[in-house]
Amino acid sequence: MAGLFLARNDDPASAESALGAARAAFAAQGFPAPITHALPGWSLLHFPYILGGPEGSLARGDELAAVAGTPVVDGKFGRPALEALLAMDPLALDWDRLGGQFVALVRRDGRTFLFGDYFSAFQLFRDIGDDRGGRLFSTSFLAAAQALPRVGFDPQGVYELAFNVMPLGDATVFAELKTLSPFEVIELTERGTIRHRVEKPLPAAPSKLPLAEQIDRHRAPLARIVGAHVAQFGDGVRSPLSGGLDSRLVLAALREAGCRPELYVYGLPGDQDVEIAQAMGKALGFEVAWTDKYAETPPPDGFPEQVERNFHQFDGLPTFGNIFDNGAHGTTQLERHAGGALVVSGGCGEIYRNFFYLPDRRFTAKDVARTFFARFAPGDATGAFDPHSFLDTIAAKIRVAVEPPAATGRLDRNRIEQIYPRIRCRALFGREISLEGRYSPYLMPFLDHRVVAQAMTIPLALKHAGRFEAALLNAIDPALAAQPSAYGHDFTGPPGRKHRFGEWSTRIRPVWLRQHTYALRRRLGPMGDEHGGLLEPDYMNRVIDPDFPAMRRFFRIEHITDSGLWRRVANLEYLAAKLGSRLAG
Repeated sequence: MAGLFLARNDDPASAESALGAARAAFAAQGFPAPITHALPGWSLLHFPYILGGPEGSLARGDELAAVAGTPVVDGKFGRPALEALLAMDPLALDWDRLGGQFVALVRRDGRTFLFGDYFSAFQLFRDIGDDRGGRLFSTSFLAAAQALPRVGFDPQGVYELAFNVMPLGDATVFAELKTLSPFEVIELTERGTIRHRVEKPLPAAPSKLPLAEQIDRHRAPLARIVGAHVAQFGDGVRSPLSGGLDSRLVLAALREAGCRPELYVYGLPGDQDVEIAQAMGKALGFEVAWTDKYAETPPPDGFPEQVERNFHQFDGLPTFGNIFDNGAHGTTQLERHAGGALVVSGGCGEIYRNFFYLPDRRFTAKDVARTFFARFAPGDATGAFDPHSFLDTIAAKIRVAVEPPAATGRLDRNRIEQIYPRIRCRALFGREISLEGRYSPYLMPFLDHRVVAQAMTIPLALKHAGRFEAALLNAIDPALAAQPSAYGHDFTGPPGRKHRFGEWSTRIRPVWLRQHTYALRRRLGPMGDEHGGLLEPDYMNRVIDPDFPAMRRFFRIEHITDSGLWRRVANLEYLAAKLGSRLAG
């Protein structure tokens, strides 16, 4: 199953209104009709996968297990996994038995609980509630927003999405909506909710074992999670392949488990990723399907219908604001998931690398916020934006995520590595997982907590320029490792000089300079990203008000010369228009 919506039913009229709005929102996104359940104090709508997948609901007398996403329990899926969930105490979960990215509702022993995966990557939206807790929970952002009588933009959430692609921590772009914290299990009662605190530790010190033994220890959890999925889905697996390292490591793990996945690559003719992926397939005897997402351009008159379709398919706010394309983004998503296939992603592979490019010393949470999350040029924003407050708020989220209760001093260098899975991956890849995992099962093995926990033990020196990840790939699949890459070297030995120098030249830059890198780059002229879109006025003026009436309070639109940022702001403007009278001024 792939969708959950819960409404508190102590006010029948309010509950019916919320449930009606949710049914309409999920239907517009392509979901089949839901299964309904009446729980003490709550009404549940449980939606199947849009295109197919394992069973996601098990009712047994007063007991119920209902999931969204792709949980794997004791290496099993569907009914066996649900039976195992029903036997677990939600307040004392054995996380060594439980993997994948998901949201679960479990009712047992007369009590009902809601919880997410280890990092709360699969998103569960909740309203901020009243004195008895929340009134609704939803795996769909649009369903949650449309089920509330009013919502208003939260400036911090808006700026986080615009400048850093997605809001961080538990935030959304609306003040009235949050996401479920990874450190909470929600108990649903007849009168409201009870929030139970749970701990989610990760290793805080690097390993001192010899490299060969470290490699063996990393292969085990990766093989365990990938092998369980291959045992369930066989060759019914689709996975991307590029010129980089992460997608190749995923393919190595699939091949080691005996899987022959359908492989694909996206890009323009002559793109390095396309050429390397197809050359790799030719050398090793497998096919890599290629799609040029920009091959067709629809006429402007058809653009409003296309954007409307994209808006619902991607639940209002996709990663990178990518609803203004030619339709290829949505078409390729449906092709990936056709027939209920398992789709596998190499996202979050930077757990094996020095993602923030920071040297080996202690830093504060504010230092990390300044080096990575200060992707703004102050002139793009109105007076509503305070750059110091913006970074302070992000730093506070980092402290809560990596060292609860919040620490205020310098963080150990190894603990800083936790910021990537706990903050960055949860926000960016969590949204991806939530949007992809609605259609059919979705696996991102590098965000499975057991794989992440092992990665947190890699000595920092081995993370530079992908040294450790390349060695792991070479140990699993030497033939794949020996193929050329976009880095200018293969992965059978140490990284090349150019690769090493590129990372070193970033690591040596001081925090104050890293903070201003984006703003300095903007001074050199217009910039963009690889996600494109039909952003010309002849297209965009047909789908949004070019005066940006909703977003103009936050941004000086005419100052924005970063097309990726402009696209994300336009996505928010489109969302505001769609919500109409529900949007508070």
